[in-house]
Amino acid sequence: MKQYIISMWTVLDPLYYTFTRLTYVSDELISENIFRVRLTKYKGRDLILSDGVQIKKNDLMVKIHLHNVRLLKELYQIESDIKRVKKIYKLVEKSLPGVQTYIYNHERSGEIKGIVGITTLCTGSERLGFEISSISHPLYKWFKWMTFLPISFLSSSSFSLKKMLKKSPPGYLLMSKDKLNKLYKTYD
Repeated sequence: MKQYIISMWTVLDPLYYTFTRLTYVSDELISENIFRVRLTKYKGRDLILSDGVQIKKNDLMVKIHLHNVRLLKELYQIESDIKRVKKIYKLVEKSLPGVQTYIYNHERSGEIKGIVGITTLCTGSERLGFEISSISHPLYKWFKWMTFLPISFLSSSSFSLKKMLKKSPPGYLLMSKDKLNKLYKTYD
């Protein structure tokens, strides 16, 4: 059943891609980068990141989206949750230099403050350079949690609602452009 749902999602994904204004990090890296991105204005509460960068409401950010269909296909045959987490970690780590290059080459690079994503996969994110901030608006947090349910069901080897309820709530992952450059710049 899961394989059927993933197949249907694969068919519908180009529509989702179109309506959400997502773009690939690079035409050359489509098959390698797990992220799709778009410019967005930050809508969370004001923050000061650990490197001193202030993120305020309406600051220009690059929103990172995991390419969920591709990710689910890659995780489908992996039964161990630990191996799944390691796979996701490595895919994200390998993809962040592409995001850094995307921002560097973007026509609005000077305005972009950093990257932001929303996920329930907060564990281990700090090791990649991300900072975690909770979603303060309860309705938005609930809405995001509900949108992650199908992904959790499809990516889990043994889905249980009880286990899902215990899972960490969705939160913002943030990284300043300066920190992204420092950690993931691959050119001189």
